[in-house]
Amino acid sequence: MHIAVLTPGAYNRYCFLLNCNPMVNSRQPNILVRLWLGFWRSVTALRMAVFNILFLLVLALVIGLILRGGDPLVIEPETTLVFNPQGFIVEEHTGTPIERALNEALGQGQVETRLRDLLVALERAAEDDRIGQVLISTDDLVGVSPGVMQELTEAFEQFRNSGKAVIAYGGIMGQGQYFLASLADEVWLNPDGWVLMTGYGLYRQYFAEGLDRLGVDVNLIRVGEYKSAMEPFVRSDMSDEDREATAYFLGDLWQRYLENVARNRGMPSTVLADFTENLSDFLERADGDSARAALDVGLVDRLVSRPELRAEMARRGAPDNNGGYRNISLADYVAAPEPKLRRPEGRVGVIVAQGLITEGSQPPGVIGSDSTSRLIRQALHDDSIEAVVLRVDSGGGSAFASEVIRRELMALREAGKPVVVSFGNVAASGGYWIAMGADEIWAYPSTITGSIGIFGFFPTFQDTFAKIGIYTDGVGTTPLSGALRPDREMDEDVRRLLQSIVEHGYREFIGLVSEHRRMSVEEVDEVAQGRVWSGAQAQQRGLIDQLGTLEEAIGSAARMAGLGEDFRVSYVEPELKPWQQFLTQMGARAILAAGFEPQPSWLGMLPANLRAGLLADLQMVFEQTQHGRPGVMAHCLCEAPL
Repeated sequence: MHIAVLTPGAYNRYCFLLNCNPMVNSRQPNILVRLWLGFWRSVTALRMAVFNILFLLVLALVIGLILRGGDPLVIEPETTLVFNPQGFIVEEHTGTPIERALNEALGQGQVETRLRDLLVALERAAEDDRIGQVLISTDDLVGVSPGVMQELTEAFEQFRNSGKAVIAYGGIMGQGQYFLASLADEVWLNPDGWVLMTGYGLYRQYFAEGLDRLGVDVNLIRVGEYKSAMEPFVRSDMSDEDREATAYFLGDLWQRYLENVARNRGMPSTVLADFTENLSDFLERADGDSARAALDVGLVDRLVSRPELRAEMARRGAPDNNGGYRNISLADYVAAPEPKLRRPEGRVGVIVAQGLITEGSQPPGVIGSDSTSRLIRQALHDDSIEAVVLRVDSGGGSAFASEVIRRELMALREAGKPVVVSFGNVAASGGYWIAMGADEIWAYPSTITGSIGIFGFFPTFQDTFAKIGIYTDGVGTTPLSGALRPDREMDEDVRRLLQSIVEHGYREFIGLVSEHRRMSVEEVDEVAQGRVWSGAQAQQRGLIDQLGTLEEAIGSAARMAGLGEDFRVSYVEPELKPWQQFLTQMGARAILAAGFEPQPSWLGMLPANLRAGLLADLQMVFEQTQHGRPGVMAHCLCEAPL
């Protein structure tokens, strides 16, 4: 029998790998050994801490599921549906399910409500005998874009056919919140509240002077007189061309807002315009009482405190056991089981394309060339889907990625499935590019579209590094070796190369528009040049086919497929893994139920509209620098006004 004897030194060497306690030797180990042991123990402690945190998160989710469990939700007769959208109204939630759950629990990210959930809730409530009335609550809504306004207008008009009453109530109403309230039969305002309509405006930060101080060389090449996408990075103010184009389409959108609200409230649009432009005069006549000023001019019907609201809603509906009124929130109503109805066999698939267009696979809220293409192919190979609607809400992005998606739509169309594109709030530049593969393009009158133009953008930071004494030098085998490094000045040959690529991209863009819209290249160039149009203006110039809502676009696709009126709509989305489904259903409630308190980030403290615009600009710059190569972009830094 052989007995292996380990010396203390050999034993300790094995301990480094096996994470056991080292043998104490009579001799003190040298300094390197002690440092290594300390480092390894730190790594072990960190690993255990990470595993413990993950374990606690999973445990919190399980506890939350238990706390949330119990009897299924029961909706009693004469229940009031509280129509209370939260945050921004979007086409699809931003980020993966786990990102959304954790962001909500940590007080980060932006609060969102899907437009489709609002429309489904109203459609279901109209036929639901348990729902006696609807109360629109505007307090948690950030704003309503013009495109969403049209969708909600159509939805509430259909809901009114049920004969059920709609009341709107709020404290402080901006113009977006007030538009939603104007869709109700009656508008009630808190006695200490106000209605503040400011008109539409598009303002952004201009970084040129700041970038110059930091030593950043922007290197911008663009085609199009009105292509203002990167102006914030090369100017300190708005150009005359951008000011002209922006004022033109904003004026159209604002006039439509005034006319629509005036129609909803049964009053002249001139009264609304006068109230907005001369608010100080109205407040002085009301002794500074903003709520009374809104009541005097007819913007609201009653001034009602919250206790009075609860009592009145109980009187009109049914009281609950807590001294209030019987109600169900929008989120709970949408999550409640649907009544079992006959499901038509024919299906129209809807694919959502929302956000910046970029290459590769991307999470919801960003349009990835690969991830969006997979959804299109998924619809292509699903025999139960007989027509497809692509819902676009995007200011564009990568020209290459846009063309990849357009070709996938063309393949779907060539396979015999009708393809209709429905524009949301914004479908400009690359957002318009991907739509050209469709049989038909629909938009709202207020959609921001056009911006047919191209630019190249590649910032370099050699002067930034030089300010702190850092320089780049080396040798390459060709003139292009190292020429695309962001820490080196752009070579003139590279600039010429990029100029040629950008000009070719613009010719390709207007050539595709000419081909798909049956216009001459000269006609396209006249309405292109990077200029932005409203949906109504774009239709007048032949860039879109029809004005209408998403529902109308879906109906058109169904008719093209021969489905008539008997069809169902299904959203084509990535299939969720079981754990993702769990997180989607649980959300952040489980984490919060287990005692985790949200901690807002510094970014979350910024105003919502400022935060969204700043993140969009920064994401754009990041996309251009992360690959270490100049990108050709079909992008518009335009956004729907709120």
